[in-house]
Amino acid sequence: MSVRFRLWVLGVGALGLAALLTAAFLALPEFGTWHPYGERATGAALARHTANAVASVNFDQRAFDTLGEESILLTAVLGTVVLLRQTRDEDRVPPRSARVDPWVERYALVLLPIALVVGLYVVSSGQLSPGGGFQGGVVVATSVHLLYIGADYRALERIRPITPYAIGDAVGEAAYLLVGVAGLIGGGSFLANTLPYGTFNTLASGGIVPLLNFAVGIEVACAVVVLVSRFLDQAVEITDAPRGGRAKRGAES
Repeated sequence: MSVRFRLWVLGVGALGLAALLTAAFLALPEFGTWHPYGERATGAALARHTANAVASVNFDQRAFDTLGEESILLTAVLGTVVLLRQTRDEDRVPPRSARVDPWVERYALVLLPIALVVGLYVVSSGQLSPGGGFQGGVVVATSVHLLYIGADYRALERIRPITPYAIGDAVGEAAYLLVGVAGLIGGGSFLANTLPYGTFNTLASGGIVPLLNFAVGIEVACAVVVLVSRFLDQAVEITDAPRGGRAKRGAES
């Protein structure tokens, strides 16, 4: 396939996409009008005692779609681990510490516990306020890696052994599936919201919403930790091995 033909294919595809986006834009309701989907989504959220309508959509009204999104992250992490694994002809050189500005170190160490608490709060209160498992999980994973800035790479490795986080990634995915199976058994459909809805605007409200939200929080936090760890291990100096020797990988923190 020639370069010119590829450009023609790209151009035709871009024009088609532009036409579809233009048609969709022209069909949007006028500014300030209330779309029927919003009325139904909000009504269903209130009926099931979920204060955050977005969480109700994600973990109740379209919980099956969210399972797919969670599975995409799990698959991405699995693919990254396989592609970036250490091969048999490589030796891993212990990381060397690099100087970091003292003010940056202090900032990271002070911010670490704050970010961790904020992340856990965002996960636990996702059915009540903006946020949830996806957002909170990323914040939790980020807080762990602030130790990389505040101390060094070796300190980070001590608090985040990869195996437990990889297990946590799988546990979060499995927990989501198990809640769905429980709905299939108790309510007749996969991920049916069959638990008591609880008192509106409390942590126990929303039926299965807080359970699915927590499962996603575990999966996302652990997945991001594993994902970043693989790339940090690749932020290394690759040296060619002598003939008949082994390649070496080393990291600087």
